[in-house]
This record gives sequence, C-alpha cells and structure tokens, in this order.
Amino acid sequence: MPVHAFAASSMITSTKARPATGQTGWDEALLRRYDTSGPRYTSYPTALSFHNQFTPSDLTQALERSNTSKRSLSLYVHIPFCRKICFYCACNKIATKNTALAEPYLARLDREMVLTARHLDTTRPVEQLHWGGGTPTFLSLNQMGDLIDRLDARFGLSSSPNRDYAIEIDPREADVFTLRHLESLGFNRISLGVQDLNPLVQKAINRIQPRILTETLMDEAHRLGFRSLNLDLIYGLPFQTEKSFADTLRQVIELNPARLSVFNYAHMPDRFPPQRRINVDDLPGGEEKLAILRTTIEMLTAAGYVHIGMDHFARPDDSLAIAQREGSLQRNFQGYSSHAQCDLIGLGVSAISRIDDIYAQNPSDLTRYEASLDQGQLATVRGIRLSDDDLIRRDVIERLMCDMRIDLATVSQRWNIDAPRYFAPALEHLQSAEQDGLLTRSGDQLSATPIGRLLIRHIAMAFDARLPQQTGQGYSKIV
Repeated sequence: MPVHAFAASSMITSTKARPATGQTGWDEALLRRYDTSGPRYTSYPTALSFHNQFTPSDLTQALERSNTSKRSLSLYVHIPFCRKICFYCACNKIATKNTALAEPYLARLDREMVLTARHLDTTRPVEQLHWGGGTPTFLSLNQMGDLIDRLDARFGLSSSPNRDYAIEIDPREADVFTLRHLESLGFNRISLGVQDLNPLVQKAINRIQPRILTETLMDEAHRLGFRSLNLDLIYGLPFQTEKSFADTLRQVIELNPARLSVFNYAHMPDRFPPQRRINVDDLPGGEEKLAILRTTIEMLTAAGYVHIGMDHFARPDDSLAIAQREGSLQRNFQGYSSHAQCDLIGLGVSAISRIDDIYAQNPSDLTRYEASLDQGQLATVRGIRLSDDDLIRRDVIERLMCDMRIDLATVSQRWNIDAPRYFAPALEHLQSAEQDGLLTRSGDQLSATPIGRLLIRHIAMAFDARLPQQTGQGYSKIV
C-alpha cells in the first residue's frame, strides 16, 4: 500500500490553495450553506416518530405476519458493557470492569430470544448477525460461546459461506486468542474501533490505543480468513487538524482494511454526559472539519476505495461495493448492509427491530428492560406501524441513501402510483438543490452529483413527510 499512501499524501495541500471545485465537485460555500441538521435515515420513519402506544403485542403480531414472507433473518445483539468510557461516546453503555455483571444480562437476553422465537418460523435462515455495544468483547470467551449457543438454539445460526456475521471490537480489550475464538464461533467479519491514531487526540478522548494493537489484530484476522475488516474513524475530535488526520489516514491505508467508516463527531454534551469532559475550545472549527472531510475523501479515493455514501468507504471487491453496484444495498441501524430484505430482530437494551411493516424498540434503561422480561413479556416500549405512505417514502429514501439516485418510473410501477405526481411537493422543493448542482434530473431519473452525495441526507429530507413536525429535535449536522 505504500504507493497508495504516497499518491494520497501528494494531494494534501492547504484548502485555500485548492480550486473551489474539482473531481469531487467540492464547493465549500455550498457545503456550508446546506450543512444543516437532519436525520441519518437508518430508518424511515426515524426513531423520533416511534410512540409508546406501540406494545409488545404489536411486535408479536408483526413477527407472526412476517412468517408468510419467508424472508431471511438478521439478528442484532446489543452488549452495553465496556471497561472504560471514551469521552466522545454517544452509545448506550454501562462502564464496569466486572464481567460477572454480564451474567444476569445474558440470562435476560436468552429469555428475550425464547419469547421472540415463539412467534417465528425459525427455519428461516439467519443470514446476518451483528453484535454491537458498548464493547461486545467485554464478555469473556466462555460468555461469548454461551451467547452463540443460545442464539443457535433459539434461531438456528447459519454455516453458509455467504453469511454476514459481524462483531464490533475494541482493540484495547481483545487479542489474537479472542479473534481465534470468534472465528471458531462463526464470525466472519469484524469492525475495529480506532477513531484516531494521534496520541494527543487519543489522550483528549480518553482512548489510548497505540497502532500496534490494531495492526496485530488485523494481521491475525487476515491470517484467520475473516472476510471483511472494517475500521471506525471519527473526525471533528479535539486537537484534530487536516494535517494530523491525514497522517492517521496514511497509516490506516497502509493497514489496508476492506471497509472504513469515517464518522462526523457531533458534540452534544447535554444529551451525552461523557462529552462534558471534552473542552469545546479544543474542537476543530467548521472550516477545519470541512478540510478534514475533503482530505479524507481524496486520500481514500486515491487509495482505491469506493465512497459508498455519507461516512462509508469500501474496496471495490468488498460486498458493500458489490451490493451498491447491483442495486441491493440496504440501510439499517448499523449503517449500510449488503444483505437486503431481511427481517431485523433487535435483542437487548435499546435495540430496535425492523420486522414486516413495523419498528419496535426496547428501553434504554437496563432496569426497565430486565423488569419486563422478568414478568414474562417482551421489553418493547415504543415503535410504529408504517402506513402505506410511510412504506413508499421509506423505499424512496432508502434507495436514495444507498444508490445515490432514484428512478421515479420504477417507484410508480412498484407501488402502483404516479410517482412524479405523488412526490410533486418534494420535487418542487428540490428545484433549488438542482439549480445549486446537488442533483440532476433527466425525465424520471434523479441522480445526486458528486457534491450531492455528500449532502444526500438533505436530498432525502425532501421526501420525509414527518420532518416538519420534528424541527429542533437534536439531529446531527449533515456534514
């Protein structure tokens, strides 16, 4: 990878020396103008539309309805524990060093599995499995094996080479023995949290993580044959500059992951108390963040990565890039997914399910989650059943977010509507974005331009009928 690193590094110049536009269609003034707050559209309707009149009974009915579809299953398991708090974190987590505290939680997870599986045709294959957190590798090797056994007993896990079984890993809390154990349990994809390799930034976010920890795990994962490795980075953290983040990117490119997620840090200390430990004066300003973003896109593109959309990048031979080329890419609560048309079952505190025509969410409070299951009922506390209009708009927004374009003729045919007429207000609303060069329209084809891809959330917002009622709800910035 040294050639790629050199090619990328040669592009690092002062933002002021760059032309306003280029291969990426970069226009800083335009980005600033459209850099408002908006949903990330991991679902539509978004979680802000979920309501507490949605009950566990609504979920079980949806599970039973879904059996007729014969769709494959996707399982998400939330492990909320981690040993140390990272100051930037906005996840639902419990900080503790005592792995014994996970035992009661694992028992509740099993109870949730039993209650869920009662309503499912469990001959449906589990094509996708994802453990998130927190830090799933907080669990001991025995606890991880026990959890896999429980999942297999309740749902029947897959041994298909096409399965997508992923786990999020903190390189500070795992070693080569952990990876060997995970491979033996059936995981074939891992995601490593890195965030930044600069020691000054790491100290400011309370995450000291030398490169050797990540490199050792990646080398072992490649040796074991893990199909796809993802690295998570975050830009906008304290003390980051365009130059310092370019150095992190050079090192990451040398590590050669199949996928990269480069998230925009959203500083919301009122909502996420750990962020109060970050000094706002140490955060890069808006101009510096845009420079970091531009450098990121240029360096990763020069290194051969495909910009899937928003904050995701993948090598052309990775399943994400292949799914996007084939038009089968999906967006869910874990980001982009190559396994479309699965019913997603969320297990654990705060987990969200997407089944048939509903979304259902568990409580974020651990005590409330446990109490519901101890009473012999699913822990669902809120959710929504989608109307026909919601289903149509979800389809359009998801295709925009995944394909960066939409074919209104296909929408018309799929939903038996006159899509240009149905979405006339949205199309009218997008005229200014079209004039500004965010998208092009040719007949029934709407396509995001290179700069429109960076602002795809803004384009999707035009099709969101629920957004006007959700202003001021604390969405993150688009860029």
